[in-house]
Amino acid sequence: MRVVLASCDGLPEGDGDEEALVAALVRDGVDVSWQPWGGAVDADLVVLRATWDYPDRLDAFLTWCAGVPELANPASVVRWNIDKSYMAELAAHGVAVVPTAVVQPGETPVFPDGEFVVKPAVGAGSRGAGRFTDHAAARAHLEAIGVKALVQPYQSSVDANGETALVFFAGEYSHSFHKGPMLAQGLGEAESGLYVEERLSSIEPSARQVALANQVLDVTAELLSLQRKDFLYARVDVVEGPGAEPLLLELELTEPSLGFKLTTAEAASRFSKAIQEAASRS
Repeated sequence: MRVVLASCDGLPEGDGDEEALVAALVRDGVDVSWQPWGGAVDADLVVLRATWDYPDRLDAFLTWCAGVPELANPASVVRWNIDKSYMAELAAHGVAVVPTAVVQPGETPVFPDGEFVVKPAVGAGSRGAGRFTDHAAARAHLEAIGVKALVQPYQSSVDANGETALVFFAGEYSHSFHKGPMLAQGLGEAESGLYVEERLSSIEPSARQVALANQVLDVTAELLSLQRKDFLYARVDVVEGPGAEPLLLELELTEPSLGFKLTTAEAASRFSKAIQEAASRS
Protein backbone atom coordinates (compact mmCIF):
# COMPACT_ATOMS: atom_id res chain seq x y z
CA MET A 1 0.00 0.00 0.00
CA ARG A 2 1.47 3.35 -1.07
CA VAL A 3 0.33 6.61 0.51
CA VAL A 4 1.52 10.10 -0.44
CA LEU A 5 1.22 13.02 1.97
CA ALA A 6 0.76 16.12 -0.18
CA SER A 7 2.73 19.20 0.83
CA CYS A 8 3.97 22.35 -0.93
CA ASP A 9 7.30 23.59 -2.24
CA GLY A 10 7.86 25.79 0.81
CA LEU A 11 7.32 22.90 3.25
CA PRO A 12 8.09 19.75 1.25
CA GLU A 13 7.85 17.52 4.36
CA GLY A 14 5.35 19.53 6.37
CA ASP A 15 6.03 21.46 9.55
CA GLY A 16 7.02 18.49 11.72
CA ASP A 17 3.65 17.78 13.28
CA GLU A 18 3.17 14.65 11.14
CA GLU A 19 6.25 12.80 12.44
CA ALA A 20 4.11 10.56 14.67
CA LEU A 21 1.76 9.83 11.76
CA VAL A 22 4.61 8.86 9.43
CA ALA A 23 6.05 6.60 12.14
CA ALA A 24 2.66 4.95 12.66
CA LEU A 25 2.18 4.35 8.94
CA VAL A 26 5.68 2.86 8.59
CA ARG A 27 5.06 0.65 11.62
CA ASP A 28 1.84 -0.55 9.98
CA GLY A 29 3.72 -1.51 6.82
CA VAL A 30 2.58 1.40 4.64
CA ASP A 31 4.93 2.84 2.01
CA VAL A 32 4.52 6.53 2.85
CA SER A 33 6.27 9.55 1.35
CA TRP A 34 5.87 13.31 1.04
CA GLN A 35 5.34 15.07 -2.28
CA PRO A 36 4.60 18.73 -3.04
CA TRP A 37 1.31 19.16 -4.84
CA GLY A 38 1.23 20.02 -8.52
CA GLY A 39 2.74 17.01 -10.25
CA ALA A 40 1.67 13.52 -11.18
CA VAL A 41 1.15 11.19 -8.23
CA ASP A 42 1.21 7.39 -8.18
CA ALA A 43 -0.34 6.14 -4.95
CA ASP A 44 -3.24 4.21 -3.51
CA LEU A 45 -4.20 7.33 -1.57
CA VAL A 46 -3.05 10.97 -1.60
CA VAL A 47 -3.69 12.79 1.69
CA LEU A 48 -3.63 16.59 1.70
CA ARG A 49 -1.47 17.69 4.61
CA ALA A 50 0.66 20.81 4.16
CA THR A 51 -0.53 22.34 0.88
CA TRP A 52 -0.53 25.77 2.47
CA ASP A 53 0.48 27.87 -0.54
CA TYR A 54 -2.70 27.06 -2.45
CA PRO A 55 -4.33 30.51 -2.00
CA ASP A 56 -1.58 31.94 -4.20
CA ARG A 57 -2.33 29.43 -6.99
CA LEU A 58 -5.93 28.56 -6.33
CA ASP A 59 -7.06 27.60 -9.83
CA ALA A 60 -3.99 25.42 -10.35
CA PHE A 61 -4.55 23.76 -6.98
CA LEU A 62 -8.19 22.96 -7.65
CA THR A 63 -7.33 21.63 -11.10
CA TRP A 64 -4.64 19.40 -9.59
CA CYS A 65 -7.03 18.14 -6.92
CA ALA A 66 -9.62 17.27 -9.54
CA GLY A 67 -7.00 15.26 -11.42
CA VAL A 68 -5.99 13.11 -8.43
CA PRO A 69 -8.52 10.28 -8.37
CA GLU A 70 -7.64 8.92 -4.91
CA LEU A 71 -7.52 12.22 -3.00
CA ALA A 72 -8.45 12.67 0.64
CA ASN A 73 -10.38 14.63 1.34
CA PRO A 74 -12.03 14.42 -2.11
CA ALA A 75 -11.74 17.29 -4.57
CA SER A 76 -15.45 18.09 -4.25
CA VAL A 77 -15.04 18.54 -0.49
CA VAL A 78 -11.92 20.67 -0.98
CA ARG A 79 -13.66 22.97 -3.46
CA TRP A 80 -16.57 23.53 -1.03
CA ASN A 81 -14.39 23.92 2.05
CA ILE A 82 -11.67 26.31 0.88
CA ASP A 83 -14.23 29.09 0.46
CA LYS A 84 -15.22 30.02 4.00
CA SER A 85 -18.54 31.34 2.75
CA TYR A 86 -19.70 27.91 3.89
CA MET A 87 -20.14 29.56 7.29
CA ALA A 88 -23.26 31.33 6.05
CA GLU A 89 -24.51 28.08 4.50
CA LEU A 90 -24.07 26.16 7.76
CA ALA A 91 -25.77 28.95 9.71
CA ALA A 92 -28.76 28.74 7.35
CA HIS A 93 -29.02 25.04 8.26
CA GLY A 94 -29.19 25.63 11.99
CA VAL A 95 -25.52 25.46 13.03
CA ALA A 96 -24.43 27.94 15.71
CA VAL A 97 -21.62 29.87 14.01
CA VAL A 98 -19.76 33.10 14.65
CA PRO A 99 -21.98 35.61 12.79
CA THR A 100 -20.54 35.94 9.30
CA ALA A 101 -21.13 38.46 6.51
CA VAL A 102 -19.71 37.75 3.05
CA VAL A 103 -18.31 40.83 1.29
CA GLN A 104 -17.60 40.75 -2.44
CA PRO A 105 -14.81 42.90 -3.91
CA GLY A 106 -16.04 46.46 -4.36
CA GLU A 107 -19.02 46.08 -2.03
CA THR A 108 -19.54 48.54 0.80
CA PRO A 109 -19.49 46.47 3.99
CA VAL A 110 -21.61 47.01 7.08
CA PHE A 111 -19.24 46.47 9.97
CA PRO A 112 -20.40 45.15 13.35
CA ASP A 113 -20.25 47.32 16.44
CA GLY A 114 -17.08 47.01 18.50
CA GLU A 115 -14.18 44.83 17.42
CA PHE A 116 -14.47 42.72 14.30
CA VAL A 117 -12.39 40.52 12.04
CA VAL A 118 -11.84 40.85 8.31
CA LYS A 119 -10.32 37.88 6.49
CA PRO A 120 -10.19 36.46 2.96
CA ALA A 121 -12.87 33.91 2.18
CA VAL A 122 -10.13 31.73 0.71
CA GLY A 123 -6.98 31.54 2.79
CA ALA A 124 -4.79 29.29 4.89
CA GLY A 125 -2.90 29.75 8.14
CA SER A 126 -4.72 33.01 9.09
CA ARG A 127 -2.86 34.93 6.40
CA GLY A 128 -4.63 38.16 5.51
CA ALA A 129 -6.82 38.13 8.62
CA GLY A 130 -7.11 41.43 10.49
CA ARG A 131 -8.77 42.55 13.73
CA PHE A 132 -10.20 46.08 13.73
CA THR A 133 -12.31 48.68 15.43
CA ASP A 134 -11.51 51.45 12.94
CA HIS A 135 -13.82 51.22 9.92
CA ALA A 136 -11.51 53.17 7.63
CA ALA A 137 -8.62 50.85 8.41
CA ALA A 138 -10.84 47.83 7.81
CA ARG A 139 -12.03 49.20 4.46
CA ALA A 140 -8.41 49.81 3.49
CA HIS A 141 -7.59 46.22 4.40
CA LEU A 142 -10.49 44.94 2.28
CA GLU A 143 -9.23 46.99 -0.65
CA ALA A 144 -5.68 45.75 -0.11
CA ILE A 145 -6.60 42.06 -0.16
CA GLY A 146 -8.95 42.65 -3.11
CA VAL A 147 -10.84 39.38 -2.85
CA LYS A 148 -14.10 38.06 -1.43
CA ALA A 149 -13.86 38.39 2.34
CA LEU A 150 -15.66 37.58 5.55
CA VAL A 151 -16.55 40.08 8.27
CA GLN A 152 -17.22 38.68 11.72
CA PRO A 153 -17.64 40.25 15.18
CA TYR A 154 -14.55 39.47 17.23
CA GLN A 155 -15.36 37.07 20.04
CA SER A 156 -13.70 38.62 23.09
CA SER A 157 -13.66 35.25 24.86
CA VAL A 158 -10.79 34.28 22.53
CA ASP A 159 -8.45 36.65 24.39
CA ALA A 160 -8.94 34.67 27.60
CA ASN A 161 -9.91 31.21 26.38
CA GLY A 162 -8.61 30.93 22.81
CA GLU A 163 -10.07 28.33 20.46
CA THR A 164 -10.71 24.62 20.85
CA ALA A 165 -9.84 22.47 17.83
CA LEU A 166 -11.69 19.13 17.73
CA VAL A 167 -10.15 16.53 15.40
CA PHE A 168 -12.07 13.70 13.70
CA PHE A 169 -10.83 10.76 11.62
CA ALA A 170 -13.27 9.01 9.25
CA GLY A 171 -16.07 10.90 11.00
CA GLU A 172 -15.15 9.72 14.51
CA TYR A 173 -13.86 12.00 17.26
CA SER A 174 -10.15 11.53 18.02
CA HIS A 175 -8.72 14.35 20.16
CA SER A 176 -8.62 18.09 20.76
CA PHE A 177 -6.10 20.84 21.30
CA HIS A 178 -6.13 24.49 22.32
CA LYS A 179 -5.16 27.45 20.14
CA GLY A 180 -4.26 30.73 21.82
CA PRO A 181 -5.39 34.15 20.49
CA MET A 182 -3.63 35.02 17.24
CA LEU A 183 -4.89 38.40 16.02
CA ALA A 184 -3.62 41.65 17.47
CA GLN A 185 -5.31 44.89 16.42
CA GLY A 186 -4.76 45.52 12.72
CA LEU A 187 -2.73 42.36 12.08
CA GLY A 188 -2.96 41.19 8.52
CA GLU A 189 -1.36 43.65 6.13
CA ALA A 190 2.28 42.85 6.86
CA GLU A 191 2.11 39.08 7.17
CA SER A 192 4.46 36.85 5.20
CA GLY A 193 5.13 33.14 5.07
CA LEU A 194 2.73 30.25 4.76
CA TYR A 195 0.97 30.62 8.10
CA VAL A 196 0.78 32.67 11.29
CA GLU A 197 2.58 30.95 14.16
CA GLU A 198 0.11 29.46 16.63
CA ARG A 199 0.33 28.95 20.39
CA LEU A 200 -0.93 25.41 20.94
CA SER A 201 -1.53 23.22 23.98
CA SER A 202 -3.54 20.19 25.04
CA ILE A 203 -7.15 20.53 26.17
CA GLU A 204 -10.24 18.46 26.88
CA PRO A 205 -13.36 19.79 25.13
CA SER A 206 -16.66 20.30 26.88
CA ALA A 207 -19.66 18.15 26.07
CA ARG A 208 -21.31 21.16 24.39
CA GLN A 209 -18.30 21.66 22.16
CA VAL A 210 -18.28 18.01 21.13
CA ALA A 211 -22.02 18.16 20.42
CA LEU A 212 -21.57 21.21 18.19
CA ALA A 213 -18.68 19.59 16.32
CA ASN A 214 -20.78 16.49 15.68
CA GLN A 215 -23.65 18.64 14.40
CA VAL A 216 -21.26 20.49 12.08
CA LEU A 217 -20.08 17.23 10.50
CA ASP A 218 -23.62 15.82 10.24
CA VAL A 219 -24.94 18.94 8.50
CA THR A 220 -21.91 19.21 6.22
CA ALA A 221 -22.18 15.57 5.17
CA GLU A 222 -25.86 16.09 4.34
CA LEU A 223 -25.13 19.27 2.36
CA LEU A 224 -22.47 17.49 0.30
CA SER A 225 -24.48 14.26 -0.10
CA LEU A 226 -21.80 12.29 1.71
CA GLN A 227 -21.44 10.21 4.85
CA ARG A 228 -19.34 11.39 7.78
CA LYS A 229 -16.86 8.57 7.20
CA ASP A 230 -16.12 10.14 3.79
CA PHE A 231 -14.24 12.90 5.64
CA LEU A 232 -10.93 11.13 6.23
CA TYR A 233 -9.97 14.00 8.50
CA ALA A 234 -11.78 17.03 9.87
CA ARG A 235 -10.95 19.76 12.34
CA VAL A 236 -13.76 21.77 13.91
CA ASP A 237 -12.57 25.02 15.51
CA VAL A 238 -14.90 26.30 18.23
CA VAL A 239 -14.95 29.48 20.33
CA GLU A 240 -17.21 30.79 23.10
CA GLY A 241 -19.94 33.27 22.21
CA PRO A 242 -21.14 36.18 24.37
CA GLY A 243 -23.12 33.81 26.60
CA ALA A 244 -20.33 31.20 26.79
CA GLU A 245 -22.17 29.12 24.18
CA PRO A 246 -19.96 27.23 21.70
CA LEU A 247 -19.84 28.72 18.20
CA LEU A 248 -18.23 27.37 15.06
CA LEU A 249 -15.29 29.52 13.99
CA GLU A 250 -14.02 27.34 11.16
CA LEU A 251 -14.44 23.86 9.67
CA GLU A 252 -11.17 22.52 8.24
CA LEU A 253 -11.58 19.75 5.67
CA THR A 254 -8.68 20.59 3.37
CA GLU A 255 -5.24 20.75 5.00
CA PRO A 256 -5.51 21.43 8.73
CA SER A 257 -2.80 20.87 11.29
CA LEU A 258 -4.02 17.97 13.42
CA GLY A 259 -2.05 18.50 16.62
CA PHE A 260 -0.27 15.14 16.84
CA LYS A 261 2.46 16.67 19.00
CA LEU A 262 -0.16 17.70 21.56
CA THR A 263 -1.81 14.35 22.15
CA THR A 264 -1.00 10.70 22.69
CA ALA A 265 0.47 8.31 20.13
CA GLU A 266 -2.93 6.65 19.82
CA ALA A 267 -4.14 9.59 17.71
CA ALA A 268 -1.54 8.91 15.03
CA SER A 269 -2.42 5.23 15.17
CA ARG A 270 -6.09 6.05 14.68
CA PHE A 271 -5.30 8.20 11.65
CA SER A 272 -3.00 5.52 10.23
CA LYS A 273 -5.85 2.99 10.50
CA ALA A 274 -8.29 5.40 8.84
CA ILE A 275 -5.82 6.04 6.00
CA GLN A 276 -5.30 2.34 5.42
CA GLU A 277 -9.04 1.68 5.33
CA ALA A 278 -9.58 4.53 2.86
CA ALA A 279 -6.69 3.33 0.67
CA SER A 280 -8.04 -0.22 0.65
CA ARG A 281 -11.36 1.05 -0.69
CA SER A 282 -9.72 2.97 -3.54
